[in-house]
Amino acid sequence: MEKQISRYRWVVFATVLFAYFLIVSQRTAPGLITDQLMNDFSLTASTIGLLTSIQFLAYAGLQVPIGILSDRYGPNLFLVVGTLLNGLGTLIYSLAQNEFVLFLARLLVGAGDAAIWVNLVIILSQWFKVREFVGLLGFAAVSGSFGFLLATVPFSAWIALSGWRAPFLTTGILLCLCGILLYYVLVRKPKLLFRHDAAGTGIQKKKKEKTLVILRRMFTQRQAWATFFCHFGVVGTYVGFIGSWAVPFGMHVYGMTRSDASQLIMIGLFGAIIGAPLTSWISSRLDSIKRPYLVVHLFVFSSWVAFLLFSGKPPYFMLVIIFLVMGYGNGASSLTFAVVRKSFDIKEVGVVSGFANTGGFLSAVLLPIIFGKVLDHFQLASSTIGYLYGFIIPVMFSLIGLIGCFLIKEQRHEAKQPSEAIV
Repeated sequence: MEKQISRYRWVVFATVLFAYFLIVSQRTAPGLITDQLMNDFSLTASTIGLLTSIQFLAYAGLQVPIGILSDRYGPNLFLVVGTLLNGLGTLIYSLAQNEFVLFLARLLVGAGDAAIWVNLVIILSQWFKVREFVGLLGFAAVSGSFGFLLATVPFSAWIALSGWRAPFLTTGILLCLCGILLYYVLVRKPKLLFRHDAAGTGIQKKKKEKTLVILRRMFTQRQAWATFFCHFGVVGTYVGFIGSWAVPFGMHVYGMTRSDASQLIMIGLFGAIIGAPLTSWISSRLDSIKRPYLVVHLFVFSSWVAFLLFSGKPPYFMLVIIFLVMGYGNGASSLTFAVVRKSFDIKEVGVVSGFANTGGFLSAVLLPIIFGKVLDHFQLASSTIGYLYGFIIPVMFSLIGLIGCFLIKEQRHEAKQPSEAIV
């Protein structure tokens, strides 16, 4: 495949990762202003939880449809449209004057975000050979971790300096410009450079299976459900918590400033940055995905349990370790897609990746809502006892992830045609 040996593939790689970096920052940046939104719009904790969750609900609900459509029609335009929707939603969020507009904005952001990861995976598989793809997928995960990192101390300092609207407005403009850049890099330029390569659509001239046949086969396979549960337990709990209640938790329970509380999230993100490449390296050295991933899930589960053992307020040094471990687990979750790549036919990787990703963001939908309900039950979002009972939720969710990891069946085979694009 000509474009898999071209230098231009690195332009594609850099552009796609920059877009992913910006988009991921907007998954959790609203968590920095939870208390401000409650004050400015007179919102309850339950409403804040729903506001966070609606973004992840759109993301989770669209994962499988996006996977199917991208497999059939190519990922490029979906990635462009997703980036533009994300930018538009962020712009509207920055200008919102009531809670209805806030909900609409987060819904648009979630719909745009839904088109990013699955299409990123497909695009990288089209432009890079399998041997390169596996390593670059880890770099993509690291890029996402840096996006989360942006939405901690740097974004918090910006909010403290200028208020919360200006940072979101600026980011929205950047995302819209990035969508235009992606269109040029992924659609226009390849038409000139690779005239005989189907314009980068990734559509293979093969008879396509019916969608219902693909879905029926996927839903009846233990391996698909194992990846769904793994992501449900290790990704959604982390993303859902830091995207809604992590900063208020640090401020109310430990008396931290907003900047200090956001540093806890930053510690977790350092763990995530380490987790993706280190766990992938360990996995390759052991020639096993399940064993290192199982250890990761055990540590993540134990970290959430620690909140219950210390009545919702562990010693600060332990809190740092907990956030580091949970972040590491989020980074190591790239192994979920390594399981998918090794376990399924290459023409099904897109839809199964979408299904696995649905698991992670389904729990990210549920956790903020239920957590907010628990806090409302105890009257105040600053109640330590409310947070204590709230932590039962991520403990249960991470247990589901651990069970999913036990269900994984090791696969040793590779795709028969490693240079073939995912279609």
